[in-house]
Amino acid sequence: MNPLLDFSGLPRFDAVLPEHVAPAIRQLIDENRGLVDRLIGPQTPATWDDFVQPMLDAGERLSRAWGVVGHLHSVNDVPPWREAYNALLPEVSSFYAELGQNLALFARFKALSETAEFPKLSPARRRIVENDLRDFRLSGAELAEDQKPRFKEIQEELSALGAKFSENLLDATNAHAEWIADEVDLAGLPEDAKAAASEAAAKDGDVAKRAGWKFTLHAPSYMPVLQFCDNRGLRERMYRAYATRASEFGKAEWDNGPLIGKILALRDEEARMLGYASYADVSLATKMADTPDQVAAFLRDMAKKARPFAQRDVDELRDFAGAELGLDTLESWDIAWASEKLKLKRYSFSDDEVKQYFPEHKVLTGLFRVIESLFAVTLRRDVAPAWHPDVRFFRIERDGRLIGQFYLDLYARDTKRGGAWMDEAITRRRVQSGVQTPVAYLNCNFPAPVGGRDATFSHDDVITLFHECGHGLHHLLTQVDELPVSGIHGVEWDAVELPSQFMENYCWEWDVLTGMTAHAETGQPLPRVLYDRMIAAKNFQSGMFTLRQTEFALFDLLLHGAPEGRKAFKDLLAEVRAEVAVLLPPEWNRFPQSFSHIFAGGYAAGYYSYKWAEVLSADAYEAFEEAAKESGTTLDASTGERFWREILSVGGSRPALESFKAFRGREPRPDALLRHSGMALPA
Repeated sequence: MNPLLDFSGLPRFDAVLPEHVAPAIRQLIDENRGLVDRLIGPQTPATWDDFVQPMLDAGERLSRAWGVVGHLHSVNDVPPWREAYNALLPEVSSFYAELGQNLALFARFKALSETAEFPKLSPARRRIVENDLRDFRLSGAELAEDQKPRFKEIQEELSALGAKFSENLLDATNAHAEWIADEVDLAGLPEDAKAAASEAAAKDGDVAKRAGWKFTLHAPSYMPVLQFCDNRGLRERMYRAYATRASEFGKAEWDNGPLIGKILALRDEEARMLGYASYADVSLATKMADTPDQVAAFLRDMAKKARPFAQRDVDELRDFAGAELGLDTLESWDIAWASEKLKLKRYSFSDDEVKQYFPEHKVLTGLFRVIESLFAVTLRRDVAPAWHPDVRFFRIERDGRLIGQFYLDLYARDTKRGGAWMDEAITRRRVQSGVQTPVAYLNCNFPAPVGGRDATFSHDDVITLFHECGHGLHHLLTQVDELPVSGIHGVEWDAVELPSQFMENYCWEWDVLTGMTAHAETGQPLPRVLYDRMIAAKNFQSGMFTLRQTEFALFDLLLHGAPEGRKAFKDLLAEVRAEVAVLLPPEWNRFPQSFSHIFAGGYAAGYYSYKWAEVLSADAYEAFEEAAKESGTTLDASTGERFWREILSVGGSRPALESFKAFRGREPRPDALLRHSGMALPA
């Protein structure tokens, strides 16, 4: 049996091969098409059991199988899997495009919404039907028949362009390496970063290079160089290579610049066909925010509040770099390095010093303790086939009963796309045999163990891990039995970051850190004096960081705004920077060509979601801070139970704002975010 067609349990990563993709996916597409043809026949009643449920069942089989293929394309991007994925991507995109445009299917959903049965459906089922009606409209179901083929072509082209954007970025990232022969050139670099570079050189390169050090543009190799290495020339070369990835400065076939133009043109055309003024309006149709103007006002207000703090950050850094580091000019490749030096002087610790207290096993122990304390669950190691020997598998239980499982893939690899993300393998839903428990993928790009020692993570890595686990908990702790609104499904995009950013707060709590730290050499927990310095430094350059995120979000929003009079993306970014930024990168920086969030990752006209959701998450966490005044800990079980019941468990079964208000008893306020970021102005 084709392992992609086996839905009896977990994905069969021990058996699935690239050659299984085409026959399995084509069979499932054919089955779905045949079912749709039967369901739109006049003899089929528009009821939940006879119409909606069969579609959900068949659709889940296709999405699960294609999800495995997409996942392997992301974590094991070797030529056979890339070819298998790209060969079927047009067919999958075409099927979903034609499904969304099927006017007869749309009419069936409308008919169901008008039946006497509809008001009697559960709130979750009514929301599913309402979401489907909205999505049919956004998919072109109401277009004239002569327009539908073009709309379908647009969807297929956008899918292919998004995949190509990601592949170009990965290929360009892998193409560059810096080889260092003399250790003197690595002054300032932490020992574990040098050890990793030495191991990389030993594995890759000619005999003459194997005794040296190899640095790549993957984050675990690139970031320590920019942050710690005193060799300014190496920092500049690495920064230039990183900042010009997938641009006209490299191989022509990897240049994402032309792809950006094509993607924007297709999105503009799609918006016009649907009757919207811009693609930003299309994007916001499924989000909490109402209009692009509302989002722009939110971002500009955040920029206005952050700018004085950011300007102070920059002035301090320039003064320090000139007076104590001998830098007449502060270049982009100096910022992380000079910032680390300033932080060390001001707070008497470095990120590398802190990193030694976060060995992997202790970090996982601490993370699991937080989850277990808050949500009355137990996490245990489990066994399942995986795509790489480093991947681990865990189960979540409540009262001895399995409620979810997840794969944990922590380390960076050349064949794995960059960044960190959570994705679903299986979604909770009710089936004939009972409840299908959810399964998630948690993926990061942390440095792997070196020299047989446990991997150590930076505090930023720890925050990233907690963030992705927040997404995972949203997926795994749902109590909704209807797949389209179970877990993260159906949650407005600008609210989906609430649980992930909420979890980040625990990386700063003393009673959490004491249980998840042990020095790599001595085994001693994080000293209180070092923790106090970390807290003092928590909002170090928070103004700069806030403006940087606002810059990205405003650029994204304006880029997808009304196309009339739109500037070239490079010119628009320069204009946004002139409005909000306090630090300007070199003219040759090609950040948009690597901005995969908006060109390949689903965040188009939605990057603002991170800041929007920060307001929600900071306000939600404030409830735990309030509870701690009574219980003595932010790991307050009763507040955790309410957060689970009102936020995590309900998934997308009701509007996110209703869920937030059910938890907090009021509308969200920005005060907690400004306070947490050290940007609260005096009353």
